[in-house]
Amino acid sequence: MEKSESGSPIYRYKESDHKEFEGASGEPSIEEISDHIKKHVGEIEMVFHEIVSEQVHIDIHWVKPTKDKPFHTLVTSGMSDKPMNTPDGVENCEYAELSICLPKDWKISEEDFKDEKNYWPIRWLKYLARFPHEYNTWLSYGHTIPNGDPAEHFSENTQLNTMVLLPTIVFGENFHSLKLENKTIDFYSLIPLYSEEVDLKMQKGVEALFDGFDKFGVNDILEINRPNTAKRKKLFGLF
Repeated sequence: MEKSESGSPIYRYKESDHKEFEGASGEPSIEEISDHIKKHVGEIEMVFHEIVSEQVHIDIHWVKPTKDKPFHTLVTSGMSDKPMNTPDGVENCEYAELSICLPKDWKISEEDFKDEKNYWPIRWLKYLARFPHEYNTWLSYGHTIPNGDPAEHFSENTQLNTMVLLPTIVFGENFHSLKLENKTIDFYSLIPLYSEEVDLKMQKGVEALFDGFDKFGVNDILEINRPNTAKRKKLFGLF
């Protein structure tokens, strides 16, 4: 198993690893997830439903900005319909859902989503929610997934290029998991990273990012041009 400098395993996937098309199946928990979102995030304005689904049926629940939470929140349901293929020795991490928060001025409508600059966060929610089922793998705390190899910018208006999965900051610990009779679903926020932040994480582990995040106020709410928390500043022309 290939490992990073921090000792974390590195998984690499090829197109040949992708499962053949399989229709959505599993045990949906959409009602329980909806109630969890309403309780800890807010009233659901709309659910963006999939028309054609592979492996699992992924819906995106949209909570509009409010005075107390002045940002859009998007949460998946369907990723947890089937268990992920976790490694031996890893327990209670088989079920997960994902979220991302967008600035209040982000354009959110079916028409707006025709522009990739508006749609890419939703594209990545759906892509990663389905990813473990398509490649017979798992996603969990601290996992990073680049936009290609080498990683390319998510959109032409940002240099962010990799997603990391972390517990939410803005909604508190009670949103982190949902315990049901037959499973516990973990909820992770997608935090986009710069290349230098990914390098730091690979060298020293995901916790090495947190000091920089705290210093620059990085949280769940996406800022496409936020400060790069791992980029060294020039001093008198030198690094």
